[in-house]
Parts: sequence; C-alpha cells; structure tokens
Amino acid sequence: MSRIRLSVIALVFALVAAPVLADRLKDMARVKGVRSNQLIGYGLVVGLDGTGDKAPFTNQTFRNMMNQFGIVLPESTNPKLANVAAVTIHASLPPFAKPGQELDITVSSIGNADSLRGGSLLMAPLKGADGQVYAIAQGSLVVGGFGAGGADGSRITVNVPSVGRIPNGATIEREVTSPFAQGDTITFNLLRPDFTTARRVTEVINETLGTGMAYAHDATSVSVKAPRDPSQRVSFLSILENLEVDPAQESAKVVINSRTGTIVVGQNVRVSPAAVTHGSLTVTIKENFDVNQPNPFADGDTVVTPNTQIAITEEPARMFQFGPAVTLNEIVQAVNQVGAAPGDVMAVLEALKQAGALRAELIVI
Repeated sequence: MSRIRLSVIALVFALVAAPVLADRLKDMARVKGVRSNQLIGYGLVVGLDGTGDKAPFTNQTFRNMMNQFGIVLPESTNPKLANVAAVTIHASLPPFAKPGQELDITVSSIGNADSLRGGSLLMAPLKGADGQVYAIAQGSLVVGGFGAGGADGSRITVNVPSVGRIPNGATIEREVTSPFAQGDTITFNLLRPDFTTARRVTEVINETLGTGMAYAHDATSVSVKAPRDPSQRVSFLSILENLEVDPAQESAKVVINSRTGTIVVGQNVRVSPAAVTHGSLTVTIKENFDVNQPNPFADGDTVVTPNTQIAITEEPARMFQFGPAVTLNEIVQAVNQVGAAPGDVMAVLEALKQAGALRAELIVI
C-alpha cells in the first residue's frame, strides 16, 4: 500500500511534464463499473387546455387512479378527458446517485394528445431494467413546442408540443450498487478500441507508477492496481484519469453519408495508381400532341396525333489519374479539378474500392 501512495506522489509531479497535445485518459476511456442506468415510467399529465388524448388506456389509467383515492366511477360512465394525457417518462440515473438527489426527466405523449403545454405530471414511479423502483417523478412540464389551428382545419405546429421536460422532476429513492470500490484493480475501457492506444496507456502508467502497475487485457481494457480504501481510491483515480496519452492514429477510412451527400476522407487514406473517368448520360423525353382536322367539306373527324421527341445528351467526361501513395491533399485536389458533385465522388470512390485501388475501409451510413 505504501508503494501505491509513493506512486501517487510521483504521478503528481509527472503530470506537470506531460505533453500538451496528448489526450487525457478521462477523455479516452471510461472506468469499468461507473455507468449510468436507464429508467422508464408511465403516468398521467393533467391540467391541459383541451389538448389531451382520448385513448382507451388513458380512461383505464384514470379509473385506476380514482379507485386509489376511494372514488369508484360507474362502468357506464365515459369520462371526457380532454385535459388528461397518458405519457411515458424516461430518465438517466447517473453513477453514484444517492437517495434524495433529483433527476431531469423527459415526458412524452403516447396517445393522440395535441399538446402537453401547461400540464402537470402526477406522481409516477420510474423503474429500472430489473423492475425495481429507483425514482419518483412529479412536476410541471416545460414544453418548447406549440401549435395553433383554425376553424377550417388549418394548423401550424412549431417544434414538438407533445414532448416536454421537467428539470429536477424526479427524486431518487434507491441507490444502485457500484463495483467501483471492489477488487484490487481499476479497469479503464477505451472508447475506441485500439491495440496501439492500449499499449501506450499501459506504458505511460507504468512509467509513472512503476513497472507492473498496469497491464492491458485486450484492445479495449487496461487494468491498474489501486488501493482498497475508498477515499484513497478516489484520490488515486482523480490523478490517474488526468494522465495524458498520445492516442494512436485511426485506421484508414472513408465515410459516406448517402442521405446528405457528406464525404469524409481520413488522413491515412491512400490510393494505388488508377485512371478514372466519370460522365453522365441524360435522356430527355418530350411528349407533344398534334391536332389534325379534316377539310371543311370532307366527312371526317378531328384526330389527335402524339408527337414524341427523344433527346440524348452525354456530358463530356474527363479522365484524371491517381498516382501511387496519394496523400489526402492530392485526392482533394484531383476531385476538385474534375469538378465532380458529391454523388459522382461517391461513385468514383466505390469504383476505386472495387478495383482494389482505394486503400481504406469504405463506410456508407
């Protein structure tokens, strides 16, 4: 344990000489076991200005709530709940959250409610994946969207009025057990798995704390020996996560967004010698109708004759050449010289990949 304390002191002085351009370990990895948990719930929003829903489950939920207060509605009664809406509630429970703390929640309509503006969420439990209740939600909604309509059926809507938020709208009732203080090691999981980055993280920690203090499991996980005392472990991790490491360069990738036409070419992309030509063929079809009338004294009928005109236009295609070991700057210049549109560039990159000339992973999203 004394060796770990001395290593922590040495780490404080080592951080002063850390490279400025490197990334902090806290920005590259997450501590194993320190994670948030998703919560979900169901409830009623009341007090709406006639913009509620008329779904059957809303009536059922309303009846169940009234029964809990000792009010029994006749089965033949069909309450008109224009000011009530059934909603789902979801929130994210942060790590180390304690009972009594508050959470921000999001409330969304699941019926046909027009708007939740001005409504108040009644007390609703929020459950985790294990079915246990971890928080209780209640409060007045903040809705960013709104809508307006006319008598003729016209309507305008800004943003989404059927979704709202309640700042600090849920109170935590149960704590999630964390494995943070268990065991003799702390494990960092890299956000972007990479063998080189995992090796560099291990080397930097061992150079600072001593040989054998850190070891890599694989391209994602790096474990570090840590004190068992929770207070010492917090201080140890606070210093350790600010250690700066040079991340490895990413693998060569070309990312194409076919919906927006966005193309991102990574730094390490290379192209083998290749010649590319790309042109477009345009076919235009124009349909005209000619009216033929008979002579004034002839016994005939007026006839409509179709007149179809077809024109084919092929734009001149220029061929450009990629040399060996092309850099990113040269690829951009070649594409700009040919004046290709984003759709044409996508086709060229896909053809280069099929030909084996594009030395990168082609990702279409």
